[in-house]
Amino acid sequence: MRKGKLRIALFDYGTGNLHSLAKAIECTGHSVAIETNLVPAMHADAIVLPGVGAFGDAAAKLQPFAPAPRQSLSAGLPCPGICPGLQLLLAPTEEGGGSGLGLVPGHVRRLRAPRVPQMGWNDIEPEPDPLFQGGPLVGYYANSFVAEPARGAEVIAWSEYAGDRFPAAVRRGRTWGVQFHPEKSGAEGLRVIRNFIAQIEGA
Repeated sequence: MRKGKLRIALFDYGTGNLHSLAKAIECTGHSVAIETNLVPAMHADAIVLPGVGAFGDAAAKLQPFAPAPRQSLSAGLPCPGICPGLQLLLAPTEEGGGSGLGLVPGHVRRLRAPRVPQMGWNDIEPEPDPLFQGGPLVGYYANSFVAEPARGAEVIAWSEYAGDRFPAAVRRGRTWGVQFHPEKSGAEGLRVIRNFIAQIEGA
């Protein structure tokens, strides 16, 4: 069991407002350090790849530091990736504009729907996983692309949009990725954040 206040590093891609996510994490009683350099972030208790900005911009900002997070996450540093943060955990993408870490096997594809992006609330069907302890939930989405994990990655939640059933969350080891925005999903989203923090506290 971890004791004392945890230090959570929030990677700033420089493309969006991180205030709501930082506040949601701070509500758990732990501290948040917003980092533009991923090298010192690797010394935190966990690192968050947030759900702001376009994939290409985020990939370009991440690329100079890619070996450090790939090695640290593979070694067990806890990490949730949110929306484009999830997509950065994979490598090939139909969106273009760079490549992710390749930590989670698979690729990123465009939603198979007549209208994109998906904007708004959608049901999430969780599989048994500590991240979703507490039952099903509804999450807020803002996305045109989704992860398509390959063998070796575990899909731990599903959603459906316009007949396209896609992974709402994936996991590999102590790395999670969610396609929805827990920081914008009300009390149920905050429960997901608390569940993630609980995994670090209990390590």
